[in-house]
Amino acid sequence: MQEAVQQNQSRVVIVGAGGRLGAALFRHYRADHEVTGFSHAQLDLAAPDQLRRTLGALEFDVLINCAAQTNVDRCEKERKEAFALNAEAPRVLAEICTEKQARLIHISTDYVFDGTKSEPYTEEDEANPISVYGESKREGERRVLGVDANHLVVRTSWVFGPDRPSFVDWIIEQTRQHDHVEAIADKISAPTYTLDLATMLKPLWSRRALAPEGLVEDEPSSTGPRAGRLQAPGGILHLANAGACSWREYGQWALDCCKTVGIALRTDFVRPIRLREMKSFIARRPVFTVLSTAKYEILTGSTPRDWHDAVAEYVREQVKRV
Repeated sequence: MQEAVQQNQSRVVIVGAGGRLGAALFRHYRADHEVTGFSHAQLDLAAPDQLRRTLGALEFDVLINCAAQTNVDRCEKERKEAFALNAEAPRVLAEICTEKQARLIHISTDYVFDGTKSEPYTEEDEANPISVYGESKREGERRVLGVDANHLVVRTSWVFGPDRPSFVDWIIEQTRQHDHVEAIADKISAPTYTLDLATMLKPLWSRRALAPEGLVEDEPSSTGPRAGRLQAPGGILHLANAGACSWREYGQWALDCCKTVGIALRTDFVRPIRLREMKSFIARRPVFTVLSTAKYEILTGSTPRDWHDAVAEYVREQVKRV
């Protein structure tokens, strides 16, 4: 039995394991797989020689790159740094993975879009970033797939989870301390729970994924269409929790969940403000970046759960413990 488990183990490297998503992936996967994680202090994305030396000495099946410069306004002021971390480093990682015949899963962002649509963005929609952050992440996508089209770029949005504070933690803390709290009501996307993302990423580790009924299988199946397999393509894939909301709706739901589980707050109402009122912002932000997960659903036969349920679980299981 133990031998069978070992045979099914994958060797996984997580770059950015000290961040919100990377830490969740490291914890989630290490119970069943051989996982090596690198934080920023352990592996500098801005040092290509270090990347090649450190990762080149390892044997692995999949590398998940969660590391990036995600401070949108800092990227606007530090363009060179943004492209070094968000574009050039992913290219180096892609080359290392290609040399090892390993799968690279590179995490990207909804900010590659300009936000002018009024319906969810698909993978086929043209990327048109309006900030240096978005430009650098889009260039990272291009460079990764330019090395090997079989690598995978996963775009996601508004990531939250227990390992590092995010908007949902900030809004709850604000209402614990203040009688007045407000959030942007005209910027729309979807929150994505790191624990859900960990589950959604798992079928994409190899270049094979479960084939839902109706898709052409690349090998015979003895137990029906859903048990068949097909080649999981490289390229770009959107992953996020289902649904859409504004920052204000997101925050209000979090407070509603706090009220349900008995977390004491000084106010239970989030006042709306408009994006144009955020005078402290340096970079432009796209106003609508909901990501369609239809491609993922067809590929795996799985549907991401609604963001309301994910936030409710987070408040119940993580926030209430604090």
